[in-house]
Amino acid sequence: MEKWLSIIGIGEDGLSGLSEIARCELDRARVVVGGARHLAMLPPADTRAKLLWASPLQTTVDEIVSRRGQPVCVLASGDPMCHGIGVTLSRRIPIAEMIVIPAASAFSLMCARLGWALAEVETFSLTNRPVAEIALALYPGARLLVLSADRHTPAKVAQLLAQRGFGSSLMTAFERMGGDSERRIEGVAAAWNAPDLDDLNAIAIAVAADRETLVLPRTSGLPDAAYRHDGQLTKREVRAVTLSALAPIPGELLWDVGAGCGSIAIEWMRSHRNCRAIAIERHPTRLQFIAENAANFGVPELKIVGGEAPAVLGKLPQPNAIFIGGGATAGNLFETCWNALGEGGRLVVNAVTLESELKVLQWHELYGGELIRIGIERTGAIGSFLGWKPMAPVTQWAVVK
Repeated sequence: MEKWLSIIGIGEDGLSGLSEIARCELDRARVVVGGARHLAMLPPADTRAKLLWASPLQTTVDEIVSRRGQPVCVLASGDPMCHGIGVTLSRRIPIAEMIVIPAASAFSLMCARLGWALAEVETFSLTNRPVAEIALALYPGARLLVLSADRHTPAKVAQLLAQRGFGSSLMTAFERMGGDSERRIEGVAAAWNAPDLDDLNAIAIAVAADRETLVLPRTSGLPDAAYRHDGQLTKREVRAVTLSALAPIPGELLWDVGAGCGSIAIEWMRSHRNCRAIAIERHPTRLQFIAENAANFGVPELKIVGGEAPAVLGKLPQPNAIFIGGGATAGNLFETCWNALGEGGRLVVNAVTLESELKVLQWHELYGGELIRIGIERTGAIGSFLGWKPMAPVTQWAVVK
């Protein structure tokens, strides 16, 4: 089909900044779609049909799809494929039917203003995501670029930085970049005060840790004390071995069954921003712990499912890997999990009781895989001396379907 849809990135300089091909695509369109700010850039004499983005956005997307074959032009800020409407539309319309003409993204403009290398920064969009998402990228020397949801976002980011021990980080908020009204405001996160910001802003953060701030690595085996829990926690050393067996790969989905405080699912997601996980837990207090820990560790989009396994597993999306950390002896839990995995799916089970260990041995006999026993000893006081105190041993079974 002919390329009937054009998605044109436009900057604060408006129509004057468009290339000839972008201007040509705009001129031939019968319908122009955009936000109020974008449509206001068109000449008053332009009598073509206009579509203003509705809420929910999907309403306007459906309207665009219904005009398939007609020349339609969508005006978007900056680069439409950088956390923009181009990504949304490409999920419904084949790229063969559209032409995308980007302008400079807010990320590119900020790097140009600051002299930062775009390849060396981490980028985030908080337009429809929680502020806690940036916590994953906080370490001394990190450089972050953030698209704001509105004028309140920089203050929320500053508050998060201060709470996490990075209050000395330098923040620079940019307003309406690329136009005559461009403005920049700088400040230290702990003392941030910019009440009159425009809704159209983006933030650059040069991350600096305060003294005595605990900086967490992205590797597995984070300190036990960093988690909120009631004792139902896969201990640090066992957790590191378990994540190694689960082998997280970007884009894959993990089921953490009997999640406790969520440590396995959280560290799976921390391994890469594209790793996804679902934590399944029946205990109400632990569900709250999972939510708090996920936000604190920078993975607030961890999906949490409350209820008894295996009953609640039936409607979940197919996983690439499953961890069973509790309830291994319950009903047909193993059978349900095994059937949910596709070919190449990975299952890891940690058994700490004789009953669950017996079950694991039976499964191993049927399906193969690898069995290991993990024994950890930590130093502890024995009177006025130090001695080795063993933790409960864990039998781990890992198998690929």
